[in-house]
Amino acid sequence: MEMIKELRAKTNAGMMDCKRALEATNGDMEKAIDYLRQKGLATAMKRAGKEAKEGLVQAYVHGGGRIGVLVEINCETDFAARSDAFQEFAKNIAMQIAATNPLGVEKEDIPQEIVERERAIYEAQARETGKPENVIQKIVEGKMRKFFEEAALMEQPFIRDPDKTIRDYLNELVAQIGEKVVIRRFTRYQLGEE
Repeated sequence: MEMIKELRAKTNAGMMDCKRALEATNGDMEKAIDYLRQKGLATAMKRAGKEAKEGLVQAYVHGGGRIGVLVEINCETDFAARSDAFQEFAKNIAMQIAATNPLGVEKEDIPQEIVERERAIYEAQARETGKPENVIQKIVEGKMRKFFEEAALMEQPFIRDPDKTIRDYLNELVAQIGEKVVIRRFTRYQLGEE
């Protein structure tokens, strides 16, 4: 019972899911966490075709009114949108946006001119090393991967648990509430910025 409570505290999964995960992994806590994450991903995949038209717009103001965020997060039902888990998720995502200033929800949302400019800068830096072309391309791809981890909200490490990305956090919520969840869009304001 103590292990079930510990696993529940670490993953926010339901009691029965934690019990099943521990049984399936012979009481191995790390494997049980992986088991639950995979289950959450499978649930998220199943829900991907559903429509998410309910939800909420979450507001967050930080830094004595210097930074403000509005984020729209959708789910399938109004019932799920009112749940504590969904509300907490929305608040955490708004705080994440305030803290990290992403350029888009997904990497495809980042304007192409910004992506091309970053790639050109990384290529110029890599060429200065004098390394062969194939090595230069690997360096550039590595730097672009890092760029997307910072610029795309879904790729970012979650500020409250850097071992998981925002995508992992969203998939955990999907597994918990049993509905499709979509971070639709956001706007971030910072005092003095255009």
